[in-house]
Amino acid sequence: MSLYEQLLHLAFTAPNDVKYYLTPTALQAYDQLRTAPPSQRPFRFEQVRLGLAMALLKLVSELGDHDASRQVLDVLHRALSEARSPEDIDRIVGREAKLFDRLYDNLYVNDEGEELLNLFGRTLDADAPELLEEVAHEGVELARTLDFSTDEDDED
Repeated sequence: MSLYEQLLHLAFTAPNDVKYYLTPTALQAYDQLRTAPPSQRPFRFEQVRLGLAMALLKLVSELGDHDASRQVLDVLHRALSEARSPEDIDRIVGREAKLFDRLYDNLYVNDEGEELLNLFGRTLDADAPELLEEVAHEGVELARTLDFSTDEDDED
């Protein structure tokens, strides 16, 4: 199983999330990128980017019950599910640009959440499959160490 797929499975664990988010398109994106003819590589690359971004935002939302990250996650999922070209992705995501702008507004996260958001930013900036592979590797390592339990002793 690729690091990309591992990260998806670490992020989406609840049965309803698995059914909704881990579609064949999401799960097969990495393999399709690796085997795509040159004319399809840009689109397949964008699909992998969307899948990684979804997984990272899911982890952020689980850490901090962060509604904005869930809203952006839904936009990314819609783009991955509906788009048939990079232009379709740009159109779908572009319509919801305000959600992406608000993602970082009034956001308090712990160190782990900050690391996840950093990886999310690197996913959006990546311009080569190798960079996405690095993000997937770091994301898998981080996801395996996350503690999603709430601490009753936390102070405000």
